[in-house]
Amino acid sequence: SSDENIWRKSNEKEYVGFATLPNQLHRKSVKKGFDFTLLVAGESGLGKSTLVNSLFLTDLHKDRKLLNAEERISQTVEITKHTVDIEEKGVKLKLTIVDTPGFGDAVNNTACWRPITDYIDQQFEQYFRDESGLNRKNIQDNRVHCCLYFIPPFGHGLHPVDIEFMKALQDKVNVVPLIAKADCLTPFEIKKLKERVREEIDKYGIKIYQFPHCDSDEDEEFKQQDKELKESTPFAVIGSNTVVEARGHRVRGRVYPWGIVEVENPSHCDFVKLRTMLIRTHMHDLKDITSDCHYENYRAQCIQNMTRCEHDKTYTWSQKKVNYE
Repeated sequence: SSDENIWRKSNEKEYVGFATLPNQLHRKSVKKGFDFTLLVAGESGLGKSTLVNSLFLTDLHKDRKLLNAEERISQTVEITKHTVDIEEKGVKLKLTIVDTPGFGDAVNNTACWRPITDYIDQQFEQYFRDESGLNRKNIQDNRVHCCLYFIPPFGHGLHPVDIEFMKALQDKVNVVPLIAKADCLTPFEIKKLKERVREEIDKYGIKIYQFPHCDSDEDEEFKQQDKELKESTPFAVIGSNTVVEARGHRVRGRVYPWGIVEVENPSHCDFVKLRTMLIRTHMHDLKDITSDCHYENYRAQCIQNMTRCEHDKTYTWSQKKVNYE
């Protein structure tokens, strides 16, 4: 009827249409795909490669050659990059893993983190150049978004190299400390080691990745998950690429004479919590902090240095001019 048409037209006038903006952004983002760069650091033999393979269900180190003890003495810290394209339910992720073989393995580990900090700065420098260039449309973002730092389960807390490494990287990248090979410890030992590591992080003023505050309008389930993630740091993790039989189910785990450790069992380790944080809930926040905080600080410093150089050149030129006159 005519009344119905008038009502529909008045409603259409009231509806502008910008409520569809999130859908447009979603489509554009999915079409473009996402990228994420993860740096892993820690001594050899702490299960770094195994954990990364477990997290992303991929094999990034097929052709790796393991060095013997003698070869490791003379080895310097290397930086190796592995990039893999992963697709899940139509969403594409370009994942780059930056590995640091040789870190912490030498007899003298003085400044062994320098190649790593230099690498992070190089990626910032490259991004700054690309951003300042003419072709800004297709900038490749290789900035490091997160650093998983593996703390050995042996000993009583952080070693001097752990403290120095995290302090050297804290203003350049989001540092997420992990207790490696948690199956070496009992639940009580894990609890005590976590407390000790947290105390030492506070004591030495180390800035690790801080979870953002949970908004009050979030649902209760998300708030509870957020609370558990915050309480679990540093995450005690186990990695395994082997599928085993446990209680009639096939699970990824490790078989010992006394039983099976399940990687994805929350009562055995924090692997699921780490995966949730890193991929499902906080990946975008890690990228935002890299861009808005760490990179912005680097960029501001670059601009400040450039301005200072220009000022010095102008001053020198004016002085020469005065002397000439």
